[in-house]
Parts: sequence; structure tokens; C-alpha cells
Amino acid sequence: MSTKEAAPWESPTMMAESSRSLTICRAQREAVEWEMANSERVFMMGEDVAGFGGVFGTADGLGDKFGAERVIDMPISETGWIGMAAGAAMEGMRPIIELAYVDFIGVCFNAIANHAAKTYFMSGGQYKVPMVLISGTGAGYNNAAQHSQCLHATLAHMPGIKVVSPTNAYDAKGMMHSAIRDDNFVIFLVHKGASGVGFMGPLVKTSINEVPREDYTVPFGKVRVYQEGTDVSLVCVGLAVHQALESAETLAGMGISAEVVDLRSLVPLDREGIIESVSKTGRLVVADEDYHSYGVSGEVFASVIEHDASIFKAAPQRVCVPDVSIPFSRPLENSILPLADRITAAAIKTMEGK
Repeated sequence: MSTKEAAPWESPTMMAESSRSLTICRAQREAVEWEMANSERVFMMGEDVAGFGGVFGTADGLGDKFGAERVIDMPISETGWIGMAAGAAMEGMRPIIELAYVDFIGVCFNAIANHAAKTYFMSGGQYKVPMVLISGTGAGYNNAAQHSQCLHATLAHMPGIKVVSPTNAYDAKGMMHSAIRDDNFVIFLVHKGASGVGFMGPLVKTSINEVPREDYTVPFGKVRVYQEGTDVSLVCVGLAVHQALESAETLAGMGISAEVVDLRSLVPLDREGIIESVSKTGRLVVADEDYHSYGVSGEVFASVIEHDASIFKAAPQRVCVPDVSIPFSRPLENSILPLADRITAAAIKTMEGK
């Protein structure tokens, strides 16, 4: 199979003949279909994946194409079938499992953290676990406390798991190919608001881009710089990337040049890419829809400080969800999310700081 890696910033005109404009959910589905068609070891499990196609359309039509033995609807017993998938991976299969909402990891955390994540280490490398867990993250559509979290840091904190979170269709397809081909356990997180599914409301235009028809890979552990700048680095995860792009436009009108950096891979984390950006601007704002305390934002801060604290021209700022459950009320929900106005305020604060 091809191992071609294409450049994420390749222009649409360069790819026009062999590509189309896709949403994230359609792009990642295309990668899943290609991998299933090219390897019988790849199969899919989850709730409502066979007939319904999955909550986010990742398996749309794949049940009809590959049959019930390779696209398998499972009961609401996540601990059981995620454990089954981990066992299948240890025996040489490459399962793709869809856990619709990342909030549900609470009911199957033992299978994730104690079995899938640790088996390679505990077996001295004798058993690999080449499994991909796809899950939707994020708030912004009034689904309340049990269906709106991100939990990036909860998963990234556990040894033995690769954690990625693409924010555009091009990266989603390439990183899905990389995830399925990886010999390690990969958790593939997609913010529901950027995925392109209809129930999430208006499409996020900056998440839609040209995607090649052929297979290609996007490597883990490399940031993507959406927009270069000289005054402040906006380092972001998930939907916050798109909020930061909106903020960058506002800041530009104020004469502030913002660099927008998409982490897109939390484990492995591109610390060098973060440091490179902050070394240029001297100022840092981290925007992440996960909780404020003990999160990715603190890890980004530490990555720079441990390298050289003198890089900072002003104290870094973070724009995260306060340490409270996500409220149902739309005004309350919007007040705690890392939306563009909060990112802009944090950037102005660090520009004014010393």
C-alpha cells in the first residue's frame, strides 16, 4: 500500500484535478473505506455503525459494502466490545472502534487504560495493539454535561496511547490512514462542531478543504501553522483552532499579528514546533476546550518554560473551559467556551503585559 505523505499546506489549485472539497467526517470515512478495502484485517465495531453509519457518518454505507462480519453493530456495553477489539488487535487484526461521545470513556476506561494502553509494555513488546478508537468531542450545541466534554488531557495523560485531533478534512483523512496503519493504540478525537455533521449546525468553513482522492498519510507529532504571525502565538486544539483564526482577523484589525498553531497531535506532542513559534513571537495564548486545570494548556506552557523561560516577553495566557461541568443553557455554555472573543481578550492582555 502507498506510504505517500502529502504536504498539508499544498494549495487547492495544485491538487484540483485529483481532489475535492470535503468535510472532516467525509474525509475520515474515505480513509476508513480505503483501508478496509485494502486489508481484510481492518474491521469496524461500534453502536449503530452498520445500518445507521455511525453518529458522525464515519461508517456511512460501509455496512452494505463490507457486510456484517466486518462492520459490526454492538450493544450498549462498551467495556465488553472495546475489550474484544483490544484482544482482536493483539491477535493481529486492526479494529476501528467508534465511541460516539468521548464522555462515555468513563464506562470503559479499564479496557482503554489498563488493557489496550498497557499490553505492549507489560508483554515486553510481544503483543502490539494496533487499534483505533474514534470519538466525538466538544460542546456548543446544548447537549449538557454528559455529552459535551473534550477530555483531551485525560487520555493524553495515560502512557501507551497516541492521541490525535485533526481540525480540517485534509488532516483528518491523512491522519486516519496513519492511525489505522500504526502498530500502536491510537485515539482519534474529532470535535463535533468541526466535523461537518448536520446536527451540529452551520459548517465551519475553515475545516473544509481540498482532499486528494488517493490515499496519503499525515504524520503524528507535527504542529500545523495555519497562519504565520510575529506578535503572539495562538496555540490551539480542536475547534479552538477555528475560533483562533477568527480572533486573528480581529487582532489584525488592531495591528496585532497573530500566529495560529494547530497542535493536531497531543501524543506525540510537537514541543519543538511550539517552541519555534513562541521563540518568534515571545507571547503565547493557548486555547483548548478541555478543562482549565491539569490540561494540555499547562503542558504547552511547561514545554516552553522548561526549554527557556526567557523567551516570554509577557506572561502566557490560557483560554479553556473553567473547572465546571458544561451547562445546558446556551448563554451559559457560550460564556465558558474558548470562543474568538475570549481568545482575542487573552491576546490583548499578553500584548499589554510585561
